[in-house]
Amino acid sequence: MSTAAGLPGLRVLVVDDERPTLDELDYLLSRDPRVTEVLTSQSATDALRVLREHEVDCVFLDIQMPGLTGLELAEVLQRFRTPPAIVFVTAHEGHAVEAFDLRAVDYVLKPVRDARLAEAVRRVVEGSERAPVAAPDVQIPVERGGVTRFIDRGDVTHVEAQGDYARLHTPSGSHLIRVPLTTLEEEWAAAGFVRIHRSVLVAIGHVTEVRMDGGRCSVVVAGTGPAGGGAVELGVSRRNTRDLRERILHRAGP
Repeated sequence: MSTAAGLPGLRVLVVDDERPTLDELDYLLSRDPRVTEVLTSQSATDALRVLREHEVDCVFLDIQMPGLTGLELAEVLQRFRTPPAIVFVTAHEGHAVEAFDLRAVDYVLKPVRDARLAEAVRRVVEGSERAPVAAPDVQIPVERGGVTRFIDRGDVTHVEAQGDYARLHTPSGSHLIRVPLTTLEEEWAAAGFVRIHRSVLVAIGHVTEVRMDGGRCSVVVAGTGPAGGGAVELGVSRRNTRDLRERILHRAGP
């Protein structure tokens, strides 16, 4: 990639079938000092032609397009010897988990805000300069029946506030610790824990589904409960929905 080679900046390809959106992204990215060149394409098929002729560092990619979709194009790009970074730019929030599975760097929702696009560029640049480093895992002491044992933070699927305490949910059961939810939110953010409600944190790495129903969002985490085989659906507050959708790709931890 050009940044890794020490050249001035990124060469990016923008793919979107809607001309106004394509022009807007072209304009915004061209203004970014970290971007050297912007190429554009109005279809996934044409994007493949462009990629045969030009090496790019990143593809800013719409999802819903006629013919080959953005997700299908991303699958093709993963087979490149040196795949470009992928940033999905879409009006459809329901494909975030699929995008993560395709190793996308970011998932930006339309209408695109200038600052949000700049954040996506920052993530691409940082990814080209260094390999991602997983947040170190920790063990948490919990007490039950007068016995102190340790659980891995990576096993925690979600956390519920209970006054000044927090209840940690794991496949083996739940555990109460005397730590406020706000403290865990701050200290565990780097490990992929995101607030989805005023009283709930969820570990992005344990989210198996994101559901939208009548404008309301919820997530499903699997393997919780005493037997570890159940699934729990957790409601996402309206104020936290957009943040969750944009961060679903950046889950950390094991």
